[in-house]
Amino acid sequence: MEWNFSQVFGERAPGEDVEEVDIITAMGFDASGDYLAVGDRGGRVVIFERKDGKHTSNQYQPRTKLEELDFTPTWNPEFQYKTEFQSHEPEFDYLKSLEIEEKINKIRWCATPNGSLFILSTNNKTIKLWKVKERKVKKVKEMDSSPYVSSENALLAEKSFMTGQDSNGHHSDWTDKMGKNMSPTQYQHDEIVDLEDTAQTRCRKAYAHAHEFNINSISTNSDCETFISADDLRINLWNLEISGQCFNIIDMKPSNMEDLTEVITIAEFHPIHCNFLAYGSSRGFIRLVDMRQSALCDHSAIILEDGGSRGSKSFFTEIVASISDMKFSKDGRYILSRDYMNLKLWDMHMDSSPVAIYKIHENLRPKFILKAYRLNMHANMSLLLSPDINFWQLCELYDNDCIFDKFACCLSGDGMHYATGSYSNHLRIFSHGAGSDEGITIEASKHPVSRKPVLHAAPRTRRSSLSNLTRRFYRHGNDNSSSGNNDFSCNLNSKLLHLAWHPEKNLIACAAGNSLFMYHA
Repeated sequence: MEWNFSQVFGERAPGEDVEEVDIITAMGFDASGDYLAVGDRGGRVVIFERKDGKHTSNQYQPRTKLEELDFTPTWNPEFQYKTEFQSHEPEFDYLKSLEIEEKINKIRWCATPNGSLFILSTNNKTIKLWKVKERKVKKVKEMDSSPYVSSENALLAEKSFMTGQDSNGHHSDWTDKMGKNMSPTQYQHDEIVDLEDTAQTRCRKAYAHAHEFNINSISTNSDCETFISADDLRINLWNLEISGQCFNIIDMKPSNMEDLTEVITIAEFHPIHCNFLAYGSSRGFIRLVDMRQSALCDHSAIILEDGGSRGSKSFFTEIVASISDMKFSKDGRYILSRDYMNLKLWDMHMDSSPVAIYKIHENLRPKFILKAYRLNMHANMSLLLSPDINFWQLCELYDNDCIFDKFACCLSGDGMHYATGSYSNHLRIFSHGAGSDEGITIEASKHPVSRKPVLHAAPRTRRSSLSNLTRRFYRHGNDNSSSGNNDFSCNLNSKLLHLAWHPEKNLIACAAGNSLFMYHA
């Protein structure tokens, strides 16, 4: 497929700084593809709608335009701004002396039974259900009218300002004002000139106080009644109509936290069967569980594990193997997963290994470095040097926290095409059975430019995380342990982390900083 630029929202000018609160952190299309929701670090949710969707007034478009929309197979949707609202505010947990960010971690659309839109959004601790309802607003202007013509609207408007009644029950003030308004020089009436669509948002439910650790994912069920929320160690099952109660269906917390070996990184419901759900872990495993087996789903029905990764382990093996995102195909048979280095396609009928592996960060692969003595670490160097990964570059990625970046993935409606992000704002697109594992690389920009020279990401403050504890990340030696000859052919400060594929069309929406880009094929 040949991909072309379609639209951009919020493109910044060259050299313009990006406010941290404006950085996009979550996005998703609804089931129909008519709406796209985007969340940012500032706790806001912005909704875009199709210009030519079923919710616009197609009855006023010319017949030729309607016929073109119906019969043109290459037509691609265009989107426009609809509304936005503040979903979450910064909070402070006084019991734990912990600040809770307003950043939107995940967005999921719910079923729309009555024409209104329902959206689930979550930050680290609280999930909220939002209702977005369209309303018609009358746009009114004042116009001079012919004399001695009474206006019902004017009478009702004056009646709303009544101040008192006389002994017979009549409103003397209103009668006097009416007489004045009947004069030819002062009488005016209101005329409706247009109808305008507006969206009203309201928080229907708030699901809080159910997670000890930060929420990393939410997923709606195909039964349109329940959803799950997951943190590092637990997955809870909620009913959309009950906000004060949930059921814990998966609990990975050991009795002794020192025995903790892995954490939950992502969880998704099966798109068809409401009793199945899958969750990924920091060790690269994908577990499929059946909620019909028991109330607490401790035993997995299927475990998807890459058999080719059972060889020698290096220092960074578990870090790069952690699953950052996971999506089911529309028919529910295939699972697309993304770890730091690879994009993998799994067949649920074959749990021994993925059916396809697409390599993302090729610049980190085999470059043998012989000067291992420069690293002052108390570890077996034969285990640290892996033939699959450039160890020195991963050291630098670990020092500036880039190795913990969580890249999302998505797949087309027919399940034959896959997309994910990379550094330098690169969008990587692959096709199953296309005969090439290289795929297509597109720079997320309205005017793509050539790759920039070597740039390194500025180190940022490392936050304590339960995931870091399970991987046993301990620093040894000095800060200049990384090789000075390391060479990145990508910009680590520019990363494309979030993207979504239109459910019906070959249209991809992706986020680069605070900008939203759309590409169509």
